[in-house]
Amino acid sequence: MDTIIANEMNFASTESETMIAQMVRDFAEKHIRPNVMTWDESQEFPIDLFHKMGELGFMGVLVPEQYGGAGLSYFEYVTVVSEIAKVCGSIGLSVAAHNSLCTGHILQFANETQKQQWLPKLASGEWIGAWGLTEPGTGSDAMNMKCVAHKDGDEWVINGTKCWITHGKSSDIMVVLVRTGEVRDPRGITAFAVEKSTPGISAGKKENKLGMRASETTEVIFDNCRVHKSNMLGNIGEGFVQAMKVLDGGRISIAALSLGIAKGAFEASCKYAKEREQFGKPIAEFQGISFKIADMATKIEAAELLTMQAADLKNKHLKMTKEAAMAKYYASEVAVQVSTDAVQIFGGYGYTKDFPVEKYYRDSKLCTIGEGTSEIQKVVIARELLR
Repeated sequence: MDTIIANEMNFASTESETMIAQMVRDFAEKHIRPNVMTWDESQEFPIDLFHKMGELGFMGVLVPEQYGGAGLSYFEYVTVVSEIAKVCGSIGLSVAAHNSLCTGHILQFANETQKQQWLPKLASGEWIGAWGLTEPGTGSDAMNMKCVAHKDGDEWVINGTKCWITHGKSSDIMVVLVRTGEVRDPRGITAFAVEKSTPGISAGKKENKLGMRASETTEVIFDNCRVHKSNMLGNIGEGFVQAMKVLDGGRISIAALSLGIAKGAFEASCKYAKEREQFGKPIAEFQGISFKIADMATKIEAAELLTMQAADLKNKHLKMTKEAAMAKYYASEVAVQVSTDAVQIFGGYGYTKDFPVEKYYRDSKLCTIGEGTSEIQKVVIARELLR
């Protein structure tokens, strides 16, 4: 039995993953690291960078080759997101949101005509994708949404506001979840793909955030936005179920993002601890520091195993709601813990923008909030365990 389990749970890096990891590292060092703090300070969303990443397949990691994507597995996807996040959490977040939310929703639930129409542009990075579920008054309570659509002939007219939308201003297409039935009816929500050129859709307030500042976050306002019925994803009333399935995969994305941030903070801490001297020796030789390093490494390993377990189940098309929630919950909390310890290891320097750990610290907190808070993950995990 142990042998069978070991074979089924083999997460050793394949040649493909190793090659992709190196390609992402090289790209990040050349095109991302030199600009990290400039983008962070100015809150610039570097859209040209995403077009470049599209050329390398980073924007369509999971999209089959027939639609212009890389056609890779969730293992490679975790590798791409985490390696980018090791350098910049903001860029990692935007790559994750584009791949798993907008593109992922279309990939899972669009018909063939819709896939042919939108996926090649998203996978190539020609188009940037956004996904809209959250509203000002709903947060985790998605079934209480106020953004509505009513049918008018062959069109649906959408009115309302979405908030906390990644790429809400710069996206070329947005998958939006709207109410087409009664409030709190799980069959009363429908998904539409809305192109940026559609009249009646506009960006509202851009959020001034603690971290993830180079990942654009805005309101999106729908004012009598008319969308043809051919833009509906799936059937009327299927939106909520679709969204929950998309979020399962999205939680693996945030786990991978968290993993990358934690690894980045950890690697910076190890390097600094070996270089920084106090009382005539490197601080790495002090037990107080070395034990922090040991705890950080252990938590990261555990988070990675949970993340790869969820990715493995996703690759096999098996139910992984619990496993994805566990990975997202644990990895995001680890990112916060590890980046906090990293600031402590750096001491006063860790509190300045001259060293990288303060940014890991600021970026990490979003991971415990976005795509379902840590508290919501506990609700999901408990519900799955206590059925």
